Amino acid sequence: MPIVVNLDVMMAKRKMSLNELSEKVELTLSNLSILKTGKAKAIRFSTLEAICKALNCQPADILEYVEEK
Repeated sequence: MPIVVNLDVMMAKRKMSLNELSEKVELTLSNLSILKTGKAKAIRFSTLEAICKALNCQPADILEYVEEK
């Protein structure tokens, strides 16, 4: 998939655990884990906004487009 999710990178930079992020964005651990591992097929803008607010980052810090070859 050409969209890469760098959620784990941002969480490491902010020294935030999945449990802590889950509490801050009010999302289940399983849903955050699916997003973190890149297995998610979609993300709501409200969820992306909450994650960006909790991690103090921009959407481009979390989502990256990588062209397939």
